Amino acid sequence: MRLTKARVQNYRSIVDSGEFEVEKFKTILVGPNEAGKTVLLKALQQLNKPEDIEGFDALRDYPRSMYNDITTGKVDPTKLIVVTGYFELDEHDKALIPKEFHNCTYQFSRKLNNEATHTLIDNPEKLYFKDIKKSFSRMCAHMDEQYLETSPTDDKNKPTVLFTTLTAEWSDHKLISGEVEISLKKWLDDNYKFVKEDNADEEKRYDKLQEDIQKNSIQAKVLEILHTRLPVFILFNNYFKVKPSIHLAHLSQRVTQNILDDKYYDYGNLCLLKLLGFTAKELADLGNTPSPAINDVAGLKIYKDKLDNRSYQLNAASVRLTKEIRSAWMPNPDRPEADKLKVTADGQYLKVVVEDDIGVDIELDQRSEGFQWLVSFFVVFFSEAMDKHENAILLLDEPGMSLHALKQRDFRETISRLAENNQTLFSTHSPFLVGPDELDIVRVVEMKNRTDGTKVHTTLSSGDPAGLLPLQEALGYDLANSLFSQQRNLVLEGITDYWYIEATAEMLRAENIVNLNEKIALVFANSAGKVVYYATILHAHKLKVAALLDSDSAGDQAAQQDSLVHTLGNKNILRTKDYCDVPKAEIEDLLRETLINVANEEFGIDTSEVASKQPNRPIIELFSSEINDFSKYKLAKAYIRWTRTHEANDLATTEQEKWKNLIENINKVLK
Repeated sequence: MRLTKARVQNYRSIVDSGEFEVEKFKTILVGPNEAGKTVLLKALQQLNKPEDIEGFDALRDYPRSMYNDITTGKVDPTKLIVVTGYFELDEHDKALIPKEFHNCTYQFSRKLNNEATHTLIDNPEKLYFKDIKKSFSRMCAHMDEQYLETSPTDDKNKPTVLFTTLTAEWSDHKLISGEVEISLKKWLDDNYKFVKEDNADEEKRYDKLQEDIQKNSIQAKVLEILHTRLPVFILFNNYFKVKPSIHLAHLSQRVTQNILDDKYYDYGNLCLLKLLGFTAKELADLGNTPSPAINDVAGLKIYKDKLDNRSYQLNAASVRLTKEIRSAWMPNPDRPEADKLKVTADGQYLKVVVEDDIGVDIELDQRSEGFQWLVSFFVVFFSEAMDKHENAILLLDEPGMSLHALKQRDFRETISRLAENNQTLFSTHSPFLVGPDELDIVRVVEMKNRTDGTKVHTTLSSGDPAGLLPLQEALGYDLANSLFSQQRNLVLEGITDYWYIEATAEMLRAENIVNLNEKIALVFANSAGKVVYYATILHAHKLKVAALLDSDSAGDQAAQQDSLVHTLGNKNILRTKDYCDVPKAEIEDLLRETLINVANEEFGIDTSEVASKQPNRPIIELFSSEINDFSKYKLAKAYIRWTRTHEANDLATTEQEKWKNLIENINKVLK
């Protein structure tokens, strides 16, 4: 199952975060220091934490300013919900439960006293006595007729009398579950002999009642099954680090005596041992075990088997870690930086070393902080997930801060790869961990004041400009990186144009309909008026440049500037009206039919009838007049989400043709 929505309340700096959406694969949390990002991740982990992580503590975790509510009894920790998650069922979940529950949302909450509650949303309605009362009355009447034929003078055991006695104290809102279900089933079983064999209607009524009274218990069983399927939440932060050399006897002593006061110091090492499948004591004892006498054949075999088992498990872990480190640290195989990671045991010491490209073993702590962080990350991830690896949600607190900026960009791809199998939420201040095409998966975390506490914004809004700084820097870096670095450049009016072209081109490329030249850089100028400046600067660097302008008044004005025409020439100034039938077309008009459906899903307003009556009216103008609080930006984000779950063939045939013509022309003028 996947987390789709969450809410945190009454936890440290969070009074009420509000419900916020969680993306299917990767969700990015941004915000200034002290906004509450780390607190949010820690609260989410409590939904289903690993066994060795501590739970909520009212003294430490309830908002300090309101703690008197606890001590005075105004607030009861046993009733106080702290974190709630809403989960979408996947195919594996659905295979284990009845079909009528397949479209349910599983809601799971954790209270301040660490007790959990769960329920189903959009599930079949629960059954109450009032829902089956009439059917039972008809069943009683039929049974009475058969009963009187055999016992005409004995009224006290008549089915109706027994049923009335059984249900005498039941209200219409009595829930059919537990003892109530058992007693009704017994009544039906005991009186089945009074159902006339040749009466198909009453046989059918009897079977239906047997089925109905079990509905609530089936729902309870579904909840039990889904509870076992709840993903484990793995939280990793920068304090967890694997030490390069571990003294096993000392670590074993600290574990035995429960003196792991500095949790962060030993946590990475304990995770490494967990990954290897040993305890510190087992490896320490093995390091102290003397070799048996030469004539002790059985003892020598046992001793050798233990050493081989240790060696094989250390080797298997080394291979697995090396594979993951290479995929994250070495995106370019022509520049190897870490050939092999090795975990070895030598007496009382467990060592983590790196074999470089010339075969020299170097202790982990002699490598860069960034490399140490990456090794520690994978050790903690694999060990905490273990058998639940395929059903774990990753919570990363400021990942990769010690990595170089370019390594952070590489690690961004690693996070995306991990998120394909393990849904991931991570917080960051770094613009290099937020891709220009990932703004729709960003959630802004802010705290305007301590009274209101931490809030999470699903849309890109914040009262504190610092909260949006990583996004601004990410866009700025991507723009600066694209300028002057590509021989071919297409200048666009704004970021929504960039999103539409990038997302649509990727869909068409995947289906081999048309391929936008990947060597073409898409540069957005933030307004039609600025297109001329970008085009002029790029052209001055002897780069190939084309511009795509909307056919509205702003686009017309820009297209008619002499400096732009002189710089690019008419053939390199592309206009949206040339690819569709709308005279004042904007880029959205090339996706007119699809966006009508997307807007209906996003805003809940069906504009298809109005649009069909006004085919020459720009679709954005139509949306603006028909949809309250319409946002062009929000529509573009919704379209990006749509493309992630649809294929190019889901576009209208005319739309495919329009985009094919546009992309072929872009390739042609920038060949």
